[in-house]
Amino acid sequence: MDLNQYQIVLVNLDPTLGSEIKRTRPCVIISPNEMNKYLRTIIIAPMTTISRKYPTRIEVKHDRKIGWIVIDQIRTIDKQRIIRILGRLSKPEIKELKSVIKETFVD
Repeated sequence: MDLNQYQIVLVNLDPTLGSEIKRTRPCVIISPNEMNKYLRTIIIAPMTTISRKYPTRIEVKHDRKIGWIVIDQIRTIDKQRIIRILGRLSKPEIKELKSVIKETFVD
């Protein structure tokens, strides 16, 4: 399976602890392709359909539904957790994702 940055993938996030987002759900790959190609792990941000307007949540449309990418729950997972590729973010969604990541973790 060829995994690329900004793809939306179906991931089994269980088992989890405490307030971590759980269950099998769409997630966005945020690790760069160089890492995705050579490492057995991948960095993802889970998606949810229920959210408030937090500064660390990005609204996206996927599978004809409105969802949010949850930047405050970024995690590293083993590629074995990925069930299948579902799609890809649009260019405007990628731009917003990069901006929120930069604002949250860099600036």
